[in-house]
Amino acid sequence: MDALVLRLARENPRWGHRRIQGELGTLGHAVSPSAVRAALRRHRVPPAPQRRRATTWRDCIQQHKEQLLACDFFTIETLCLRTLHVLFFIEVGTRRVPLAGCTAHPTAAWVTQQARQLAWSVQEAGAVPRFLIHDRDAKFPPACDTVFAAEDIAVVRTPYRAPTANAFAERWVRSVRAACLDHLLIVNEAHLRHVLAGYGAHYNRARPHQGLEQQPPVPFTPSARAGPIRRHDVLGGLIHEYDRAAASPGIWCRTGVSHQAPIASHCRPRRQRLTAATYRAIRAQHFATWRTSTGTSALA
Repeated sequence: MDALVLRLARENPRWGHRRIQGELGTLGHAVSPSAVRAALRRHRVPPAPQRRRATTWRDCIQQHKEQLLACDFFTIETLCLRTLHVLFFIEVGTRRVPLAGCTAHPTAAWVTQQARQLAWSVQEAGAVPRFLIHDRDAKFPPACDTVFAAEDIAVVRTPYRAPTANAFAERWVRSVRAACLDHLLIVNEAHLRHVLAGYGAHYNRARPHQGLEQQPPVPFTPSARAGPIRRHDVLGGLIHEYDRAAASPGIWCRTGVSHQAPIASHCRPRRQRLTAATYRAIRAQHFATWRTSTGTSALA
């Protein structure tokens, strides 16, 4: 019982001994308030007012992550030693990167146009965030913040020299560098734009994330639960994606009918006893049953 009391006190620092007693009652434990208070004292747990702590930036991010956007700049050196600037946005809750653009001259007009494109994309998606986090880089002009203010998105600027305040954006920079850009020689701006588009599509639809329980930012349903595993090359084979190809109906009927006993006896109707039209109708019905059983929307 003491372990449960300590757990509730640790996970809920604003709960006093009476609140903990009430929660224990909902869990089926009849305990008096004095017993809870004595357990806290035995383990030297202070009262609730002393256990309360100020809300940290990490707590704030976790509580509002579904309503947060983050953005940042990073630079890439081309083969000709030309510096290109990359501006990207990331949805903190889903980890999806809806926009990533690059230019050699990040002027105020260019940054403002990228902000407009992002605003249009989130409007089409139907999920408008409430806050945008970015640092105090001079490349973010006041016109950029005005675009977001018009969409009722409040801009939150991080403190000076505090990269961890925008940790999700910094983590995406590390991901794109480690998985992609550090292994390529970027020729020019068009090449970088092509690479970012390819990696962004892979990142959003195929790359699993630990923070999302090993799911990609864009949820997907596997096209088939059985069949050969196929490999898809991204960016010329630098990155590999894998999926399953739907098994052929004929192969399934020959090798997998033992796993589908309810329809096994109907996979091969005796054609010599049926007319052609009746035979085709029965086969169409059997294949419809097969698609329902295997979750395959279309025949391979």
